[in-house]
Amino acid sequence: MKRYLLVDISNSYTKAAVASGGKIGRVHRFPTPALDSVQIRRAAGSKPLAGVVLASVVPKKNRAVLGAFPKALVVGPGCKMGIGIDYPDPAAIGADRLANAAGCVAFHGAPAIVVDFGTAVTFDVVSADSKYIGGVIAPGLGAMTGYLHEKTALLPNITLREPRSAVGRSTRDAMLSGAVHGYRGLVKEIAARISAEAFPRKKPLLVATGGDAALIAGKVPIFDTVDPLLTLRGLLAIAQKNL
Repeated sequence: MKRYLLVDISNSYTKAAVASGGKIGRVHRFPTPALDSVQIRRAAGSKPLAGVVLASVVPKKNRAVLGAFPKALVVGPGCKMGIGIDYPDPAAIGADRLANAAGCVAFHGAPAIVVDFGTAVTFDVVSADSKYIGGVIAPGLGAMTGYLHEKTALLPNITLREPRSAVGRSTRDAMLSGAVHGYRGLVKEIAARISAEAFPRKKPLLVATGGDAALIAGKVPIFDTVDPLLTLRGLLAIAQKNL
């Protein structure tokens, strides 16, 4: 049974997991600024690996993986992914976005819009013939609330959760309402515009992933599924096609 180490280096956190027999095991989560090869080796475990696949949006941290596994496959448009790319500059597409598109096609289908709720929120669009055709990038929920705290004298740093009501009865509750309800509105508007422009005849699947997906997408009925492991599933699909 082949074992693959899957590594997703994002701006805030790195996720690493071993997949065996087509199933993803325990997901290890490390703060990306402190990531090193010791953590990657620990996540890999002691059993032999058939290969290592890396998606990274923080290139200077790639050495943490490549130092432990020099032959790791670094995801890019030259990899076999099970999707086509119809985009003016394929090299400019984030590796995590390619992995999300590959995972969506392999495990959920197409056409689709994948919304990844991370440090940034990204919308990635996959056509009916399984081609990546572009997307949207907006500030992430944590980045937005953190910016309010940093740039104002009186607004606190808040822990994100479901607001008690739309009308906040305290500064924190008012910020929560603005963040969570406002963000849901942003997501619905962007998804509606993408659907109208790219898929006027057939409704696409809407798939959510990322750290804030459960909070935001869980209460937005337009989503067909919330898949927290989508990026890693995409890396698994890429591993199976390349290694």
